[in-house]
Amino acid sequence: MWTRSSGRSAKRQDVVPLSAESTAVVLDSTADLQEGHGRPTWRVVPLYVRFGEAEALREYVDISSAEFYRRLRESDAPPKSSQPSPADFAAVFEELAGFERILCLVLSSKLSGTFASAELAAQEFGGRVRVLDSRVTSGGTVILADAIQRRLDRGTDDDEIDALVERFRRDRGLLFTVNTLEYLVRGGRVGKAAGLAGQLLSVKPILAFEDGEVAPLKRVRGRTKALGELEQIFRDSTEGQDSPELHVGVGHAEAPEDCDELVRRVRAARPQASLDIVTTLGPVIGTHGGPGTLGLFWYYDT
Repeated sequence: MWTRSSGRSAKRQDVVPLSAESTAVVLDSTADLQEGHGRPTWRVVPLYVRFGEAEALREYVDISSAEFYRRLRESDAPPKSSQPSPADFAAVFEELAGFERILCLVLSSKLSGTFASAELAAQEFGGRVRVLDSRVTSGGTVILADAIQRRLDRGTDDDEIDALVERFRRDRGLLFTVNTLEYLVRGGRVGKAAGLAGQLLSVKPILAFEDGEVAPLKRVRGRTKALGELEQIFRDSTEGQDSPELHVGVGHAEAPEDCDELVRRVRAARPQASLDIVTTLGPVIGTHGGPGTLGLFWYYDT
């Protein structure tokens, strides 16, 4: 059995089989899971957003993406986000008491205390729950969750899940661009891209995740060039991978036309790829990226 839950490989006494029937999957709400995506065995634990001193609102439960962006435009108080409590995770784990095992997949521990909250909760469940640090967020988390579910469907074990998570962290792609770094700076999530703050509004940064935190890749002038850069990096990174095993997602924050254009470019670049996710980025990601954020995620799952 597993002696503890961890984002890294834990020490085991034996290898326990995992299956779709015996194992549930838990995500946090920053996965921006689309309605209808996932399985009945999946659950989502919401993070919170708050405008000023108002009551904290559960993402996707108390406030929708549309309502959040409306309030973001109208509110003088900038929003803040906060992680779920250990009790929030424990309530969902209790709900899944009929399953032998639970795999809990959360956003990067470099961005949020969500991983720590989930681990604290998992300690009360006698090794039934493993908490996995995706080192990404939004659609990237969903792409990894789908890969885990495919293995559960055919039967797997913790060793294979460990290998998958490590390979995903190494090989996945996650790019995004923002209209302004203001929201990342204000929310303390700017990471290694801090040096780009204060650039001209026409300069659009191309950002990536490096070891679980935001890192700059390039700077371009204008939104059209930013879209072109996202497409070119995607083409270069997926050369020779045009097949259904290439899983792709696109997300946007109040930028539907740019999202549609990026989807068109992705389909043209890799017509055989599986475009699994096209989603609106939720309130928590919107708090830190701001309106106009555009994300592109992919993973070649062999």
